[in-house]
Amino acid sequence: MPNKTSLSTTQKIASPDYIGLVKFLLEPFLDNPDSLEIDCEQLTQKNKIWLRVAFDSTDKGKVFGRGGRNIQAIREILNTTATLAGTSIYLDIYNHNEDKSDNLPNDRRSSNGGGRKKTGRYRPRPSRKD
Repeated sequence: MPNKTSLSTTQKIASPDYIGLVKFLLEPFLDNPDSLEIDCEQLTQKNKIWLRVAFDSTDKGKVFGRGGRNIQAIREILNTTATLAGTSIYLDIYNHNEDKSDNLPNDRRSSNGGGRKKTGRYRPRPSRKD
């Protein structure tokens, strides 16, 4: 009968390939997968991992999904993987273009402080009698 071996508590589990996992999860949402840039920073003393991801801003809607469902699922997978490895993980998402207002067409740029809506009740204008 073969001997069953188990991992001792002193043995470390190999660190997951977070960059490969993020590529696997994000590339299906991207029109141009070559635009995906991933930076992984690991602090071994504090058991923390920071993942910084950048891609074309045109794919942002697909990556985040309706109501943020896609990115929430991706974060959950990363958090579960990190927890199993005994670490915590932070995912930051950046756009390649830093100034977002330059990407908007002229008619979408607002001059009213970020497109705030007027509050209050709708009141029709009084009709003019000339």
